[in-house]
Amino acid sequence: MSARLDPRTKLFMIFVVSAIVMMTATTPLQWALRIAMTLIPVILLILEKRYASALRFFALYVVAILLTFFFLSEESTGVIKSLLTGYCGIIAQFLPALITAWYVVRTTKIDEFMSAMQKMHIPDGITISLAVVMRFFPTIKEEYSSIRDAMKMRGVMFGGGNALKMIEFRLIPLLFSCVNIGDELSAAAVTRGLGGKVKRTSVVELKLNAEDYLLIAAFSLIAAAFIFVKYIKR
Repeated sequence: MSARLDPRTKLFMIFVVSAIVMMTATTPLQWALRIAMTLIPVILLILEKRYASALRFFALYVVAILLTFFFLSEESTGVIKSLLTGYCGIIAQFLPALITAWYVVRTTKIDEFMSAMQKMHIPDGITISLAVVMRFFPTIKEEYSSIRDAMKMRGVMFGGGNALKMIEFRLIPLLFSCVNIGDELSAAAVTRGLGGKVKRTSVVELKLNAEDYLLIAAFSLIAAAFIFVKYIKR
């Protein structure tokens, strides 16, 4: 079962999660609301059959939460424990926004995104920039996988004692690929008429469904409850 969400709903999810993660959680109820908010995009990834991504994010978040609250106490001393406490705290704080953004990027088609931005009357400069960014990072990931496979075939890896060569033979091609991919994506955007004076049409018909309204209501309630508990209920 796949939840076909409207891109506007996904953008609303990113906005709410980004706003919540900028506010620190200090009580168990606030952390419960934040954890509930984090589990929603994880469940959505599972519904999209992206089990590996959902499992990695869920495991990383659970480990960070457990280490922060149960194994790394405030009284713990030592440089390693202090660094680990700070690292886990940062992950627990900002990983919800990363999970939501990853879900949006991996499940949103560019034509759907462009149509949604046009319906919201967003300027073309912002729309085109975001569209290029959305395609840039997945393309870079695919390019790095190809470079990594090529280097493995040539025996360039950490285990072979060629750490410096591994950095050189992977990082430099990746940097050149970043430049070329950026130029290609920009050229593709111009070729498709993005940014032209004529209003762009789309074959995609966007419509908010019951799932969209349900998620919008859920995120709105979580955000309202978090703000009420943190700033109003003293």
